Amino acid sequence: MNRTKYLAAIFLGTFVYVLLSVSFGQNSIHCYNQMEEQKRIISKQTSEIQNINSELTLELAALKNDRAVIASYAHKLDYVSDGEKLVKITGLKPAQTTLYDTGTVIRHEDPEFIPEKVCKIVGLGFALLFLIIFFLYDISSGNIVIGKNKKPIVTGIPVYDLPQI
Repeated sequence: MNRTKYLAAIFLGTFVYVLLSVSFGQNSIHCYNQMEEQKRIISKQTSEIQNINSELTLELAALKNDRAVIASYAHKLDYVSDGEKLVKITGLKPAQTTLYDTGTVIRHEDPEFIPEKVCKIVGLGFALLFLIIFFLYDISSGNIVIGKNKKPIVTGIPVYDLPQI
């Protein structure tokens, strides 16, 4: 087997290793996409929490400064001011207070990837597989002869049938 076949087998094994590592390894495109998805989800959750925070800040400012808002909340809690008459109607559902949903807890998840060791083993396996394939091809084409099919080797003193002068 000539050198180009050895080099081709090594090249193919290295190519498979690099392809696996770039596609599914620890710093691969697949991991990058998973982390980008996590970033998008966290950014969305952060913006929702910031919106809730701004609403609560406005509500707090109104409760501290606006008398009408304070009176409205006091009426919801069944308080009355001097001179007001309270009329209770039974049979109606009580007004629900606004509950703010802050969402669920989002934790960092490690991306799923193929370990570097596995990528190297698979690349080495492919290199060996191609070496075996090239070796078997050389045997079948007759470039390498194994066993009893060797060409006869002449030993002893060679005798040539040449005309005498």
